[in-house]
Amino acid sequence: MLNIQTFDARSGGNVLYKAMAHPLAAEQAVKLFEQLRGFDSIAVFDPDNIASALFAMHPDAPEITAIYVQDIAEVGTRRMGLWARALTELPQSHHQALLIASFNADRIRARLSHFLPGAIRIFDLDALRIPESHLSVPGHYLDRLNFATNYAFFREQNGLSTRLVTANYWAGYGAKRVRLWLRLFDITGAVLAQWEQELSSGANSAIRGVVIDSAEVRKRFNLPEFTGQLFIHAIGAAGHDVVKYALDSYAHGDDAQGGGDSLSCTHDANAWPSERYAGMPAPAPGEQVVLWVQNSHATPIPAGGIALDRMGAEHPVLLNQEIAPYGTLAIDVGDMLPGIKWPAQIELRSGRHIVRPRYEVTKAGRTRIAHLNVERADLRPDPGIKMLPEQMGRGYLLPFPLLPRDRFRSIILPTPMAQSQINLPLRLEVFDRNGVKRGEKFLGNLPRVHGVAEDLAEFDLDSGHGELLYDFSNGGDADGWLHALMRYEDKNSGHIAESSFGAHIYNTLMIYRDEPQSYSGPAPGLTTRLFLKLGDDTRRSFTCLIYPASGPWAAQSSTRFLLMNAEGIEIAQAEVPIACSGSALVFPDELFGPALVLEAGIGGYVLIRDVTCRLFGYHGLMDQKGGFSLDHMFGF
Repeated sequence: MLNIQTFDARSGGNVLYKAMAHPLAAEQAVKLFEQLRGFDSIAVFDPDNIASALFAMHPDAPEITAIYVQDIAEVGTRRMGLWARALTELPQSHHQALLIASFNADRIRARLSHFLPGAIRIFDLDALRIPESHLSVPGHYLDRLNFATNYAFFREQNGLSTRLVTANYWAGYGAKRVRLWLRLFDITGAVLAQWEQELSSGANSAIRGVVIDSAEVRKRFNLPEFTGQLFIHAIGAAGHDVVKYALDSYAHGDDAQGGGDSLSCTHDANAWPSERYAGMPAPAPGEQVVLWVQNSHATPIPAGGIALDRMGAEHPVLLNQEIAPYGTLAIDVGDMLPGIKWPAQIELRSGRHIVRPRYEVTKAGRTRIAHLNVERADLRPDPGIKMLPEQMGRGYLLPFPLLPRDRFRSIILPTPMAQSQINLPLRLEVFDRNGVKRGEKFLGNLPRVHGVAEDLAEFDLDSGHGELLYDFSNGGDADGWLHALMRYEDKNSGHIAESSFGAHIYNTLMIYRDEPQSYSGPAPGLTTRLFLKLGDDTRRSFTCLIYPASGPWAAQSSTRFLLMNAEGIEIAQAEVPIACSGSALVFPDELFGPALVLEAGIGGYVLIRDVTCRLFGYHGLMDQKGGFSLDHMFGF
């Protein structure tokens, strides 16, 4: 387990971790530790309790002879293999060097100046600072906006490409000039390319579309074929410190796997590593499932550092192979867990080495990619959910689309997504497009190791949506972190797409904890701002919008679709009212006409707005060969 803390309430989220893990900071750390290796006796003062994480991410760091703390309660605790000493002992020490494990250490230096041995050399983490030109808030280094970063799976190999699509949503929060600093790592972790991309200037602060295509990147930098990861740092950010995107994976050319039919979409990665991930399906007959492990740090993942297990089995199988810093490794799930089959699901014990990983399923030469989700380690069953009063209505809901039955099969697989979840007490309800409930089914109090996948065909509904919710008829516990994998199969082409997400409380006047949520502002969050990418000359864009309601709400939504070009200029607008507890399947080329969508062009997008309710959406692409993609949308 990598000894890092990705959340710290004192510092505001995970900013300290991101400040140390940034690839540019990692390069500076190498230089700092090289200097420290010139001393025989090195002490560390650890006022922010981050030294362990710093040294864990840099195994070539020099040996430390003593560690000092300021909090009296920390004296005598074990850190980095040493007993923590009181800072008052430092003046009597004979260390040659002292590392102050803190950024903005000038004040600490001043306070210690009268107490330090005269010959001691002082170092601090300001040596790890990334350039001032990379800071969104120059006057406050540890401001979360200075580390608006993320990773993306990125590939241009064997006829398979990736395309990252997003928008400069920071402009909507007042950002004047935004640019992306990008670094592309290959499969070995070596840097293939590095560049910047301007998103806006002070003269034009519109929410412009953003497209980064692997084929274009390969051509621009004259690169060989590659599979790796793209590090993204948004500079000049405002409002959001996470880089949100949709990532299309698609095949092209005569040498493409599946003859050009492969097509999938995944949501952005979480910007921080987790101890475990869940929601990866075991292979169905004829399928190969490959887990893409991408190291997010400058330290190798040691052999045995990650493991796979059938969810709930508690018999993890270790990966006995080292993965290089920033390296990528494809793991055949069937090789590590022979005999495991759909609808079993797989837990990844990642040891905090990677941000949200992807998995790729190959069947009959066609591939699809989807993402795992963070399995929470901090959650415990919440007795309050069992006793939610009637004012909270139906409580937590997990909405998902039922695609048109004449073409698609729609299947749902509930997925445990917290380490403490030992059971899932669930009910399934289905609604037609007009919001009329057409059926329900009690799924039972499922054990953690269950393999229950429900085919929605049994409800005899042409299209609409389903909702998964808690039902304690047979007991069980709940923590609000209810997740499921949704799988959709084209009956004609055999192509499959899948997505996974979690439950929320939707559209109620009352709140419970931080629910209902919105994309901005505190609960209750009852507005919608969703990003819908557009297609191209061979693929149509679409969205499945759902209007879930935990309690009584407006009979119809007031939903507007704004067609924007790549410059963030509105071209057209349309209204699509959706019934409460209903849904809508919308194709922009049908809503606005093919000519206007063509005018919006590559980088154009649709902004979906509603100030009366919170909608939940899924988006994707469809091509003429039966390929399609689907994943949940992101908002801002």
